[in-house]
Amino acid sequence: MKIINGVPSHQSPLRRHRPALMLAVSLLLSGCATFSPDRGMGVVSDIAGHTIKKDVVAIRSVDEAQHADDAVKRLLRRALNVDTAVQVALLNNRGLQAAYNELALAETDLVQESLPPNPTFSISRIAGGGAVEIERQVVGDILALATLPFRSEIARKRFHQAQLRAALETLRLASDVRRSYYRTVAANEMVGLLTDAKSTAEATAKLASKLGETGSLNKLDQAREQVFYAEMTADLASARQEATSSRERLARLMGLWDGDLTFRLPNMLPQLPRRPSALPSIEVDAVTHRIDLQIARIELEALAKALNLTEASRFVTLLDIAGIAKTTKDPDGSRFRERGFDIQFQIPIFDGGEVRVRQAAETYNQAFNRLTEKAINVRSEARDAYRTYRSSYEIARQYEREVLPLRKIITEEMQLRFSSMQVDVFALLTEARQRIASMRAGIDAKRSFWLAQSDLQTAVNGGGSGETPTESRPTTTAQAGGGGGH
Repeated sequence: MKIINGVPSHQSPLRRHRPALMLAVSLLLSGCATFSPDRGMGVVSDIAGHTIKKDVVAIRSVDEAQHADDAVKRLLRRALNVDTAVQVALLNNRGLQAAYNELALAETDLVQESLPPNPTFSISRIAGGGAVEIERQVVGDILALATLPFRSEIARKRFHQAQLRAALETLRLASDVRRSYYRTVAANEMVGLLTDAKSTAEATAKLASKLGETGSLNKLDQAREQVFYAEMTADLASARQEATSSRERLARLMGLWDGDLTFRLPNMLPQLPRRPSALPSIEVDAVTHRIDLQIARIELEALAKALNLTEASRFVTLLDIAGIAKTTKDPDGSRFRERGFDIQFQIPIFDGGEVRVRQAAETYNQAFNRLTEKAINVRSEARDAYRTYRSSYEIARQYEREVLPLRKIITEEMQLRFSSMQVDVFALLTEARQRIASMRAGIDAKRSFWLAQSDLQTAVNGGGSGETPTESRPTTTAQAGGGGGH
């Protein structure tokens, strides 16, 4: 609704409309928001500090950029563990900085929505037939002023949503870095294992070739040893390619390029913890801490506010009042004022506001159902992530405690029997293949555990895609069977 106040040419607009101006000023002071010193980053920093124990910074100046770059350089001077890799990414990833820019833009929307519209002042002069007519108008949007507190409250909730979205992007980046880190280190460990295996297979192939020249080994057995060496060569090439690609992905996530690409990583995955974490209230923790669930709750609250606003203003736009005041000057020099008003009614025959109210109500119901669905899914994701975490730990622990130690004992015993001429070289080579297969499976199992731990943290705090990828692990039997037997 708009109201137009005419002002005579000989009277000050401020004096005549002081009550309206006082009302506008009071509304301005009650609903106006100002820019925060940290541009909304306080919430993001708190969440990152409490959830992943890391520092975040929104780079706004050259000094801040230099400070972040110096911190990254210090972290890269030593071999990275998973925590330092995450910290480098949080300081150096430009995509995350773009998310923080989006947060700053959301704050501008908050401030804008908290300000009343600027009034419009106009002067018109019409002359003709010896008469001069002067008209002054001050136009203000009364509906915008009346709904300013409601709009300001909604804008604050939207801004809080933006803060949580920035925090969610922070957690998502941290989760991606953790997973990429474990994949890269596991690939490095696999390259080391297959390098040794290739050397063993090469020595075996040469031995088989010499035995074949003397007639002690037939062509079938020679071919089996040659194909084992060829398979190890191909597997090592694939492992090196996977290690290179994984490292490049990790470098992208950490925002590294040029001279920083020489960062160092361990050659082996970390040892398993002594015991897995016990999380009896995993569902409650997830529902309480998931950032995306908090965003959905705020969305529902904002829509509820918007619904109330829609119901309150459904008929307000149907009435327009225009106040008019004119000053007319006759040819003889005399002046006289004309006053009046113009009222326009829109008759709500076809649309009385029910459409907007129905749209707002259905939008609210839609958000409520989606929030309920998300809460159910969050509980399920938490349960599934925890079960995967525990089972991955048990599998990796089984390899660490039972499979690999037993394989070592078997290999040592086979070497003793070979030295005493109790077994031939072919039995020794078959055992070597099986031990290599067990060690490869052990690396895969340990990698699966660390990835499952990262997925569990994501399921509780948020920041993932909502789907836990399944890590395929080749079995020992399948790998050992590839080389054949004697």
